[in-house]
Amino acid sequence: MTKIPVVELAIGDKAPDFDLPRDGGGRVRLADFAGKALVIFFYPKDSTSACTAESIAFTAFKAEFEKAGALILGMSPDSVKSHDKFVKKYDLSVPLAADEEKTAAEAYGVWREKSMYGRSYMGVVRSTFLIGADGRIARIWDKVKVAGHVEDVLAAVKEL
Repeated sequence: MTKIPVVELAIGDKAPDFDLPRDGGGRVRLADFAGKALVIFFYPKDSTSACTAESIAFTAFKAEFEKAGALILGMSPDSVKSHDKFVKKYDLSVPLAADEEKTAAEAYGVWREKSMYGRSYMGVVRSTFLIGADGRIARIWDKVKVAGHVEDVLAAVKEL
């Protein structure tokens, strides 16, 4: 397996740009969120238990995030078609970017070597980035555990 050098972003770094297709058609770019705080949550796969729980939680708190001045974007290597099914099945209201080429995952340093049952493979490490209205990274959550995570992110948004 070819190892991809992992980018390590830090608080204060300029958020890497992206331009990706999204659920429902169209594209989503970092520039679309200029002047607003943005929460990007990277997750491994549509319709898996933890990813579903996380996406439902961000949907449930979407209005709270907007009231606090932040927008939300989910991102995974799944296709737009997969995202569309996922959104419909779970009535999700947060936009989902399809990063099939893993360009954003690599730029944000979340496409990394993982292991399960003694087998190594490349995949998305569940991570969340809070990007301030200035386009700089304000907070990073790495190797996220879903329980209580959305509330933690919302608290950080309110501190911006």
